[in-house]
Amino acid sequence: MCGRFVSARKRLELLEEFGIERDRVAEGPDPEPDPDYNVAPTRRIYAVIERRPRDEEGPPARELHVVRWGLVPSWAKEPSGGGRLINARAETVAVKPAFRRAFAKRRCIIPADGYYEWQAVSEQGKQRKQPYYIYRKDGGALAFAGVYELWRDGALPADHERAWLWTAAIITTQATDDVGQIHDRMPMVIAPDHWADWLNPDSSEPGQLQATMLPAMAGGLTSHPVSMAVNSVRNNGPELITPLASAGGGSGAASADEDRPPGELF
Repeated sequence: MCGRFVSARKRLELLEEFGIERDRVAEGPDPEPDPDYNVAPTRRIYAVIERRPRDEEGPPARELHVVRWGLVPSWAKEPSGGGRLINARAETVAVKPAFRRAFAKRRCIIPADGYYEWQAVSEQGKQRKQPYYIYRKDGGALAFAGVYELWRDGALPADHERAWLWTAAIITTQATDDVGQIHDRMPMVIAPDHWADWLNPDSSEPGQLQATMLPAMAGGLTSHPVSMAVNSVRNNGPELITPLASAGGGSGAASADEDRPPGELF
């Protein structure tokens, strides 16, 4: 799974890196998200999307949006359950009721600097979970494969700025051997030469779409152990991705209530 990740790049960097044609973040009612070194479910995150103009005339254009992490299906009666649907399995995303419509028409890229996973380790006869930070060796951005949805708040008029809630989920797959030693699931990524195919809302053939997704390890990843402070969503900052002196270290450990890695949900 992917239960926490890092999104530290600024909006202007993303506009250039992903070839954005319409900056919907600048047009929106909310400020752009601050750099986040401990992105947790329900947080506001960036998403790269291709959509047609609102008048439906002209070809789709690549847009940068801010969405909430945790997909709320359009048919949901209310949005409170969105914090649970943070991941969609690549094996079932095309058929699961919560994701299949989004996979067919509303795919996105979720930019990330890296992500966290937890490995079970034995220490003095006791088991605990050691967090690791996983990222590209060359320092480049990871383009997580994602799906997004729009949920309509019927209590507000359609033209109200809060009438539509934008949410998204990250697609995951079975981990490769290297990352699989840490956790058995990992995010899927979209290579730059497949961004256009993945984002094109007119593409809907499941086999072709599945072919554009790669396990994150294909991007040349590396990892190192980090402080258990990342276990608490209240902790944030670049110090969270600083390597520990050894894998057995646990500096900055959180309290008993906070010392829990995210659980596997989907």
